[in-house]
Amino acid sequence: MIEGMIERYWPMWSGTIQKGASGWNNTTYFIKNKTRSCVLRIYDTHQDRDKVEFEHAVLESLQEAKLNVKVPALVRTLMGETIVKVEDGSGKYACLFEYIEGKSPVESSSMMIYSFGEAAGELSTALAKINPAGTPAYRPYYELQQSYPNCDREVVLNFCENPPEAFIDLRQNLHTLGETYEDICNSLSGLAKLPKQLVHGDLNESNLLVDSKDVGKVTALLDFEFCTWDIRAMEPAVIISGFLGHEEERESVRQFCSAFGRKIQLLPEEIAAIPVLITLRIVDVFLHFMSRYFNGTDESSVLRQQVQMLTIDLKKLSHSKMWMEEELRLLMDDRYLSEPTYSTGDEL
Repeated sequence: MIEGMIERYWPMWSGTIQKGASGWNNTTYFIKNKTRSCVLRIYDTHQDRDKVEFEHAVLESLQEAKLNVKVPALVRTLMGETIVKVEDGSGKYACLFEYIEGKSPVESSSMMIYSFGEAAGELSTALAKINPAGTPAYRPYYELQQSYPNCDREVVLNFCENPPEAFIDLRQNLHTLGETYEDICNSLSGLAKLPKQLVHGDLNESNLLVDSKDVGKVTALLDFEFCTWDIRAMEPAVIISGFLGHEEERESVRQFCSAFGRKIQLLPEEIAAIPVLITLRIVDVFLHFMSRYFNGTDESSVLRQQVQMLTIDLKKLSHSKMWMEEELRLLMDDRYLSEPTYSTGDEL
């Protein structure tokens, strides 16, 4: 099956195939021969060609932007296509990327996080300027209530207050998530008024590469599958959420904000909204895995794990709010260094 797909790119291909680490949504294979290395990606969780086409349109636009950091470069078939169908009757799609030298970060350092901030800021600036063909397939975070049709407000709150047997021992965790979900829903109309642009939407340390010899230097940003039109400040909010709970969390947030803020300055109302946007990210992840559970994609054990992890994330955020505002001001242009006046609705 894999060989058949590769031959649509290289008819006389002869080399090695090595399965890579797979995430929640995709399976990857490293494809190598004497002269070339590539990465084959299979989209496991959907059969929607439009989603893949928009991601590819974004990537091709970013190649023209000449970033200092690399993003995946698509390989075309002999017919000029970037997408092929998996030959197993599943209806899944796949694509081939040029191999990017580098490695996944093993541990964070101040230098790496600062470099991450620079790379993310440069990417955000570029995404604001490009105009890729097609329409984003994924809804923005602030359209939470429309994003998961099988997880409407009544379903979510009933699940949290009256959990099925497999989740009864997590009743308190679910109660916390249910309350947070209601608070976020009351804030969505205010969030929707913030500046918008294309965002990656899922930048974290698992979606970047660092230099093999200089692990403090971020060399590539990966996995643009969820790129969509969303609130601009959602990009740093998602990244910052990944630092919370780390031993040096405040220093990490400071380094990131300092670097990101040198590339792009946010407005006071965007800065004030970041803690709420982090909460929105947590709630969105909860609904994402609840939807997968309802669809039969995951067993109950997966959602159980997420429920426990997400309630821990909410506690981390609560503890971090005391110092976060000061560090977030590094994201702000000097001329805006006055007290923010933005209100997101009910306090979380």
